[in-house]
Order: sequence, then C-alpha cells, then structure tokens
Amino acid sequence: MKVAKRTFDAVIVGAGGAGMRAAVTLAESGLKTAVISKVFPTRSHTVAAQGGVSASLGNSEPDHWTWHMYDTVKGSDWLGDQDAIEFMCKQAPQVVVELEHYGMPFDRTDEGKIYQRPFGGHMSNFGEKPVRRACAAADRTGHAMLHALYQRNVRANTQFFVEWLALDLLRAADGRVLGVIAMEMETGEITVFQAKATLFATGGAGRIYYSSTNAFINTGDGVGMAARAGIPLEDMEFWQFHPTGVAGAGVLITEGVRGEGGILRNASGERFMERYAPNAKDLASRDVVSRAMVTEINEGRGCGTAKDHVLLDITHLDADVINKRLPGIREISIQFAGADPIKTPIPVVPTCHYQMGGIPTNYRGEVVAHGEAVAGFYAAGECACASVHGANRLGTNSLLDLLVFGKSSGESMIEFIRGEGAALPEIPQGEIDKALARVNRLDTQKNGADVHETRLAMQRTMQAHAGVFRFKDMLAQGVDKILDIEKQVLQTEIKDKSKTWNTARTEALELENLIEVAKATMISANARTESRGAHVRDDAPDTPEHPNGRDDANWLKHSLWYREGNRLEYKPVNLKPLTVESVALKTRAY
Repeated sequence: MKVAKRTFDAVIVGAGGAGMRAAVTLAESGLKTAVISKVFPTRSHTVAAQGGVSASLGNSEPDHWTWHMYDTVKGSDWLGDQDAIEFMCKQAPQVVVELEHYGMPFDRTDEGKIYQRPFGGHMSNFGEKPVRRACAAADRTGHAMLHALYQRNVRANTQFFVEWLALDLLRAADGRVLGVIAMEMETGEITVFQAKATLFATGGAGRIYYSSTNAFINTGDGVGMAARAGIPLEDMEFWQFHPTGVAGAGVLITEGVRGEGGILRNASGERFMERYAPNAKDLASRDVVSRAMVTEINEGRGCGTAKDHVLLDITHLDADVINKRLPGIREISIQFAGADPIKTPIPVVPTCHYQMGGIPTNYRGEVVAHGEAVAGFYAAGECACASVHGANRLGTNSLLDLLVFGKSSGESMIEFIRGEGAALPEIPQGEIDKALARVNRLDTQKNGADVHETRLAMQRTMQAHAGVFRFKDMLAQGVDKILDIEKQVLQTEIKDKSKTWNTARTEALELENLIEVAKATMISANARTESRGAHVRDDAPDTPEHPNGRDDANWLKHSLWYREGNRLEYKPVNLKPLTVESVALKTRAY
C-alpha cells in the first residue's frame, strides 16, 4: 500500500480544548503545526462541558489558589500528585484571563467581572464552606471555549486535518516518537504525519461503558495507541460517574444546576444529601453524591414506576434565573426527559462521565515511562494523567486541566523542537508496516465477529462489573470476560470492504482502542483491593482502621498497566508540592 508523508514541526492529535490550547502556543511561536481531528474542531467533546472552568479569581467573594489546591487534593482522595496540583491551581487565574482575552464570552457580574458560581467540592478556607470559583458562560462554557480557541488558531494559521483518524504512534529505534500514521475517513487514504514533537489530546474513553455522558467519538484513541506503543496506562481503575445524567438517556445535566441552587430529592421529596454530606449537601464531591443516589435507589427510595432514579429540583428558582443561567439545561430536560424544569423536577441517575487515569505525564506535559520522559511525546487533557485528578476529579477542573496542561505541553514542545529535537530521524519502515497490518486485517478478515455486537458486549460487561459500586467476585469475572471479548475484537469483520466513507472500518479501528482501555480498567480495578475516591469495593468497607475503605499503608500509589502480558506495576504518589506545604492525609468527608 502506497503511503503519503507530510512533515511538521509539531503534530497534535485531537482538536478539543487541550489540543487547541497547545496549538495556539505552538503556532503563535512560528512553528509549523498540524492538528488531526475525527470531527470538525468545534464539535470536539469539550463542547459538551457545561458548568464552568475553575479559577480562584475571587470575583464574588474571597478565594485563594491554596484553597483550590486543598480542595483538589482532597477531591482526589490524596491520589493526586501535589506538585502537578499546585502547578494547575496556581496557573488557573492566568489561563482563564488569557482565554478571556482570546474572546471567551464569560457571563458577567454587575461590576463587569467574570461571573463565578459554586461547584461541588470547591470550598473556601480549606474546606470551611462552599465558594464561588467556577467561571461560567451560562451552561455552555465548553462550547464558548472551543469557539474562542478555534478562532485564535485560525488567526495563527494552524493547519487542521478534519475527519482524519490517527491509527498508531511512530517511534524510532531509540524510543523517540516521530509522529503518527493516520487515515482520511472519507477516502481511506493513509498518510504518515512526521513531526519533531507529537501531542496526544484525544480525550477520554467513556464509550467503554453502556451508559455514558460521552459522545460517540470518545473511544480512547490516544490511550489505545500509547498502549500499543509500549507506554503504560496510569490509574485506569478510576472512572467518575457523574451524579446527574438524564435518566434513560445519559445526557449530562451540569453540576452547575446544583451550584445555582438545585436540590436532589428522593421519592418522598426528602433532600437526602443532608444525611450523606451534612456540610456540603448537594455540592459534595461527585463520587460521594453518585454513591448516595445509588444507595437511595437500592434501598427503595428511588422515583418513578421502576424506582430507578431520583429527582433534581430547581422549581423553587425564579424562571428568569433558569432562563439566564441554565438555558441549555432547560432545553435538554424538555427534549430528553420531557420535563420543563421551571415546573417539574428532572429525573437523573449517575452515568459514566470522566476518565481520571490515562497516559502518564508530568506537569510539563511530557509523557513519562519507566521513570523517564519519552523524547518527542506529550499528552494533555482527559487522555493524560498528570495526575491532578487522582481517584476523583472535582467538577470544573477538567476545563482547567485542558487550559493549563495544553499550554504547558505546548511550551515544552517548543523547547524540545528548538533544542535536542531539532533534527528529525527517518521513521523505521517496520513502524509503518505494523500500523498498516491493522488496517489490512480488516480488509481480509472473513467469518469474524460483528463490530457492533462485540462493542455492545464490552460495554455491558464494563457496566455490570466495574460500575459505581464494585464487588470482588464480579471484578474477577469481569477480567475473564473482557479478555474473552478482546479475542473477538481482534477477529472483527467488516462486511462492506469499500474504503470510501466506510463507517464500519472506522468503528472497528476505534474498538481496538476501546478494548485496550477496558482491559486496563478491569485488570487495575480487580487488583486494587481498597476503596478510594470513585473506586469503591464491597470488600473494602468503611472501618475505624480504614476510614471510607481507604488503605494508605498499602495503596497510596499509582497503578501502571502494561499491555504486554497485562502486567501491573506501581509507583508512589508525589505528596510533595513545588513551593508550599503538602496537604496532609486525613479522612475525606463533606
């Protein structure tokens, strides 16, 4: 098969918030920059972020980045690396103001400052009371962010390759990353994108679950490519289930609804979060709220004829507030739940939302494997694990993660390209041949498994065996099932062998990435025998010796899953910040 080749200073895979923020830094420095995206940039999944981006601006009340850092470490259940968390929280005000200067249309206070709302787990004075820290553009913050960043990239002459699917990472014999090989989805044309530095900003992989707030494009492409290239995946057992997905549809209802005063109620109308989080109530951390909701449902206090959801109530808010601050949520509720929230509560249920783990990086965006930075390789956003989210991400820290580490990785790439990475070696032919073999298999496979049915089996297995609550026997069974499904994935057959707009070919290639994520998740979750953050096991209950089921003596460490042999290794959590005192271990409560 003839393969074309294009050469750039920097190649970015993914045109969401992280990829486009990095691209701004690179292109405005004068480097020849390419961005590869499966969809038009402003349709990337960042567009679905609703509630806000966190920064201690203090526009409505006193705030400080050290308070934000404390909340993030606590939210992570102490599995976050405190050097990276300090870096992110300290940088937050600057990157938000930069975004404002790019043209981001934030809502405003009466004084003209950026409007900020409360969000779950964000507190003032080291956990004292909720604070307004989420900088919002109504309930369409991600949408506004993507458009601002895209327009800035157009101004900077960033080159976009739209509706292209990256297939595999290309590495030199010494391990340096030399770019990617990609397929144009319309024509099936294969092209090598050779680059001095490569950034993965491919987003999450929420589509490993049956019920997810994630778009269909969120198939873990960067994580899968990294795993096949020998890079370990970090902390993949930790998946956040957002408390408020529309029951039966999974569509996200932002935490900003509760930030504006929304209340969760059970079948008797009780505000049940007062029993689970007496201080923060409905604005407790997401894992706490999700488990409380599932407990209410499991104990028979759910709503509806099937008693399978609870209600999010904002009927007590003024209609003008809802129409000004939450117009998109009202539209979603009417369209997907048949409920106008001005008059009727919204039926909600916890839904898979965010991947805390991913490709291991430091706070400079450099990918780290075997204790060393991988030359020429960077990752940012949800596909990366810096690790600022640890075992549980705080709401609005995802958009902040995109901005801070998108910018940081861009700056690191510039330094590398203008220094030790200035010379660009040839790509070994064997690297190209490996990627082509995956595509060729799909064209020759006969009597293989159906792509759709195999993906569905994977999603149902993940939902049943690694959900909000996890059980020892179910996790062990889940490992066996996922490994069996992997065999089917590697034998999937596409019926239509046409290479022009063959959706089945794209979906089969995406499934090969999803199964890597599913394996890493199930195997890592089965091995971690404690409860921490979003990972809660029935055999690791809350006891005086292990509050909340957490076992710091044995499990205060990051997991590293290697595709080769499904091997697990561990590394210590970095409890030492850059300049301030560390946030000491304590029981996590809201």
